[in-house]
Amino acid sequence: MIHSLSGGIIADYDNLIYAFVRTDGGEKAWYISPFPLIKAGDRVSVPLRASMAEGEVIRVEQVTKQTAPYPVNRTREIDRIL
Repeated sequence: MIHSLSGGIIADYDNLIYAFVRTDGGEKAWYISPFPLIKAGDRVSVPLRASMAEGEVIRVEQVTKQTAPYPVNRTREIDRIL
């Protein structure tokens, strides 16, 4: 994280792990993974609307907040690897 001289944050370059998940119901969405060893093909449990759903990780990307494929503040987190 870089701070300006006036006390504000210029940029936050923390790394995040984004996983593209296809649920068993066929819905696809990006999720933030708290699990560093997640990989394509893993089965996961993810929040979907008001409940949980199971699905498969299709793609994993290491990103920053600036390069994330979906806004970080609107991205939900993977609950667990099955």
